[in-house]
Amino acid sequence: MLSENTNAHYSKFFAFNQRLIEQSIGQQSGPGANRLPEIVTTLTQAYAQNPHQWAEIHADYLRKQGQLWRGFTQVKAGEEVPAIITPAPGDRRFHDPAWRTLPFFDFLKQSFLLAADLLNRLVDSAELADDEKNRLAFHVQHYLDALAPSNFLATNPEALRLAFQTDGESLRLGMENFARDLERGRISMSDESGFAVGKNLAMTPGAVVFENEYMQLIQYAPSTKQVYQRPLLIVPPFINKFYILDLQPENSFVRYAVEQGHQVFLISWRNVGPELGVATWDDYIEHALMKAMAVIRELRGADKLNALGFCVGGTLLASVLAVQHAKKRNPVASLTLLTTMLDFSDTGRISAYIDDDYVNNCETRHGRGEVMSGADLAHCFASLRANELIWFYVVNNYLKGQTPRAFDLLYWNADSSNLPGVLYAYYIKNMYSENNLKTAGRLTMCGVPVDLGKIAAPTFLLASREDHIVPWHSAYASTHLLSGQLEFVLAASGHIAGVINAPSKGKRNYWTNRTLPDDPEAWLSGAQSVPGSWWAHWAAWLARHAGKKVRASTELGDASYRPIEAAPGRYVSENSRQ
Repeated sequence: MLSENTNAHYSKFFAFNQRLIEQSIGQQSGPGANRLPEIVTTLTQAYAQNPHQWAEIHADYLRKQGQLWRGFTQVKAGEEVPAIITPAPGDRRFHDPAWRTLPFFDFLKQSFLLAADLLNRLVDSAELADDEKNRLAFHVQHYLDALAPSNFLATNPEALRLAFQTDGESLRLGMENFARDLERGRISMSDESGFAVGKNLAMTPGAVVFENEYMQLIQYAPSTKQVYQRPLLIVPPFINKFYILDLQPENSFVRYAVEQGHQVFLISWRNVGPELGVATWDDYIEHALMKAMAVIRELRGADKLNALGFCVGGTLLASVLAVQHAKKRNPVASLTLLTTMLDFSDTGRISAYIDDDYVNNCETRHGRGEVMSGADLAHCFASLRANELIWFYVVNNYLKGQTPRAFDLLYWNADSSNLPGVLYAYYIKNMYSENNLKTAGRLTMCGVPVDLGKIAAPTFLLASREDHIVPWHSAYASTHLLSGQLEFVLAASGHIAGVINAPSKGKRNYWTNRTLPDDPEAWLSGAQSVPGSWWAHWAAWLARHAGKKVRASTELGDASYRPIEAAPGRYVSENSRQ
């Protein structure tokens, strides 16, 4: 017998659950468009082209559904429904034993999996161009992810059991969590009360020694008596805050570089407001990176510096070096690119979003200077792995009323940055849509044609094998574009976890292979797996390009560039959280 309190919570929660799913499906369908009509139309047209094959797929589906129904009606007490289909390995949605031992929920699970298999087979058999088929499969999967029985209170045995055990308290807490997230405008993936930038994140000592409207330049304090003569400039992606590279002391890439004896400088990007919406790709080249390089060389009296770019920060950095070469300058002794695309021939899952309509919409809206919302970008990236980065937290936070654990990486993931609209429209069109950067002379930046093939600096290229944002094959394609001495390393795990893997953790592995065949799979087949972090391998490589050791200075900045404020600086916190 349900208590009156639990009944009241159920009534409210069912209405809430329906609202949640409707809202989430709308968000899941992609930037600015409801894809369901497109999916139905495309599948109907493809069906008409091959009715016999599709009839066979439907007949197989109906046969299996019949088997499932007969098994369900004939199962005896204490027995499990015969397994017609099972979840894919690693599918956490149906991990609880109730999905297997309680016939009603087992039937729901298997029926859903059969329907999902039907749709996926229909898409796979459709006679469409590869890019159109991939886009269709991506959006079909989004709808399937949203409609899984695990996302609904009435069909999630874990959430129902918890509601009974707590007399509805879990439902009340879930609605409170939802209300807070609705006010924030995002799903909480981490207990945000456990972190604060400058207190237990971004703690490496340093100072801001230069700033303008685009960025702050942070100089970090040496922690060794001697340092390498050539400074190291780190360029993080402008889509997120820089402190992914300076999380906590035990997993800070910045701190590690400082401890290796490098004079580390880092760019902290401005979280732009409407006044910077018209800033261009050229502005970021000239007034951010080129200015930072000039300040560093003046501060340290170095002939050249070492430069490192992460993700789109690496794309921007490579553009800067191509511009500098065209102007007969060579400011770097070495280049490091972490999970960076220069050749956008294969952009992976995100290509499902970048169609002609989206590019035209970007040019219309953002090309006039409307700021690109960092929150919208963060949701798009999360949707590339929706079950892990969206629906897991929907179920955990709202249906179960639980608070996610404190996790520094996911705290950072929710701390997004807005982008200048003009810059974003340029980037989407020229890189993702038209892939112009890889072709010599096709793009003009800062008044000169750029050619990545002229970048002859020794280059360390890192990719992550499970990267869903920069597919590792695409990162490997840079080996065909750059002309310097190249070293390619493949890290285990994904876009962020593959990069942020401190040696002290003793986790994961990476692959190395001195040869660089045309085929990335040929490279991997000949590669050696090395246990642990790639950081030490990179540090040994960088040391060969860092110059001799000199006495470390105890002062930050100088008479011309006096410290403005202590690291991490105020830009990293501007409008970051509400």
